[in-house]
Amino acid sequence: MTGGGEFAERAEAVIRRLAPGEVVTYGEVAADAGRPGAARAVGHLLATRPADLPWWRVVAANGRLVPGHETEHARRLAAEGVVVEGGRVRFRGPAPSAGP
Repeated sequence: MTGGGEFAERAEAVIRRLAPGEVVTYGEVAADAGRPGAARAVGHLLATRPADLPWWRVVAANGRLVPGHETEHARRLAAEGVVVEGGRVRFRGPAPSAGP
C-alpha cells in the first residue's frame, strides 16, 4: 500500500480480512480501524486503493451500493451470494449500526 498513513493501513487490513459474502459498512471499517465516525475517509480510501482490495464488500450504513458503480458492485456481491435488491444489500437480521 502506498501513502495514506496508519489509519489507511489499518482500514485496508480490515477490508482485506473480510471473507467472501461478508458485507460491512464504511462506518464499521472506520471503527474497526480505530477512527469511529470516519466513514467518509474509508470511502476515499476505497476510491484510491488498488483494484485487488475487495471494495465491493463495503456498503453505506443503509446498504446502498457505490453510486455510479452499482451494477459492478451488485454483480460482485451476487457472485459471493449476497442478496442485492433495489440497489441495496439486504442485511441478514438488523442492518449494522451507523455508529454513534
